[in-house]
Amino acid sequence: MTVDYALLALGFFAFCGGLIDAAVGGGGLIQVPALLHALPQYSLATVFGTNKLAVLAGTLTSTLRYARNIRIKWKLVAPMSLSALASSYLGAYSVSIIPKILMEYVVFSLLITMATYTFFKKDFGHVDRNLDLTTRTVLLGTVLGGAIGFYDGIFGPGSGSLLLFVFVRFFGFDFLNASVSAKLVNVGTFGAALVFFISSGNVLWMIGGLVAACNIAGSVTGVFLALRYGSGLIRTLFLLILVFLIGRLGVSLFL
Repeated sequence: MTVDYALLALGFFAFCGGLIDAAVGGGGLIQVPALLHALPQYSLATVFGTNKLAVLAGTLTSTLRYARNIRIKWKLVAPMSLSALASSYLGAYSVSIIPKILMEYVVFSLLITMATYTFFKKDFGHVDRNLDLTTRTVLLGTVLGGAIGFYDGIFGPGSGSLLLFVFVRFFGFDFLNASVSAKLVNVGTFGAALVFFISSGNVLWMIGGLVAACNIAGSVTGVFLALRYGSGLIRTLFLLILVFLIGRLGVSLFL
């Protein structure tokens, strides 16, 4: 594969990753393998650092565009974001303490539960129930945000999908509101990770800039589709992403 063709392919997959990520999360399922294929001569840390630069740019773009149209429930989202950011650092430091295989089995089980629940509960996430954000509710959100942030720091795949499910299941959001709220939490975890990768010199700025630009274009498209077609589209994409995540983890665990 020539360099030009590799960069063109990488840009295409970055666009697709940004589109999926803006609507429902999980764009890393597309973008990270593309980066690994295009940059075989670089370390995993450099690939992941370059990816974080792109996904942070795309996530910020989609969040800002959502914020123009969706009322964000800051009383819940803000403490969840701060908790997730702090816990992601703890997760990164705990990589050598907690076996990765244990996290994989736990998340594999959670993903199956989430997919089954969402599939059989047809009205799940279609209507925003506007639950009262009591002190107890905010504390629950802070704890759950911290737990998912810790997971994001120690392992990562599927954290956006976990957040989306939490906002719908525990706080009565519809899928559209849950999507933008999950993005805000992910901005914190992505930003924390990117600071680490930059300080350790593991970001390819020129390639990362190209991937970020394509990711942003995909994010704009994803937000447009999500706002136009609403929670129904996001629910369908959410289920598809869960199936991909289950398949990916299943292959690594059992084959």
